Amino acid sequence: MDMEIDLKECLSIILKKIWLVILLPAAAALISAYVSFFVLTPVYEANTTLYVINQSMDGNEKLAYNDLLVGQYLVKDYRGLVTSRTVTGQVIKELGIEGLQPEQLAARISVNSRDDTRLIEIRVQDKNPVMARDITDKLGEVFMESAIDLMKVDTVSIVDRARVPDAPVKPNPFLNIAAAFFIGLMAAVGIIFLIEF
Repeated sequence: MDMEIDLKECLSIILKKIWLVILLPAAAALISAYVSFFVLTPVYEANTTLYVINQSMDGNEKLAYNDLLVGQYLVKDYRGLVTSRTVTGQVIKELGIEGLQPEQLAARISVNSRDDTRLIEIRVQDKNPVMARDITDKLGEVFMESAIDLMKVDTVSIVDRARVPDAPVKPNPFLNIAAAFFIGLMAAVGIIFLIEF
């Protein structure tokens, strides 16, 4: 009974200032929409898939184990090589990109294996969709050469070349608006009870 009374009392307090519950979330959502659509710069992501074959080890059991390591552990080595100054610097040089440092490019790159296989996926984000595609493809090419020379892998083949992305991966306007609306709603309720008590 006490809980029911408390709930009714809380609802009554909120209804007294229902204008704030409506106004604050709406304002937060509108601000978020404006920032998402007109202020934040869209970021595009392109990806390429490579097939990596390591040097064979003696014995089928060792070879199978080596294949497993490629999917589970060696992806860390590949990630380190793809984001190294050697590779990123060569990509920047070959594409003639001015004002971009290897460390800055490395921060835009992600490398993952596909379901613990020898398929390696490289993703690159950029504000220009065409540049995202070009950097991704060039990264794949430079990585192929570097992996064979430095990591002594047998072969690196391109399975899927990068394509120009159709839509940006961020910002996500609708997610931002929903989050802003929810935060505004919680803030409005909090302010009402702060004023009341």
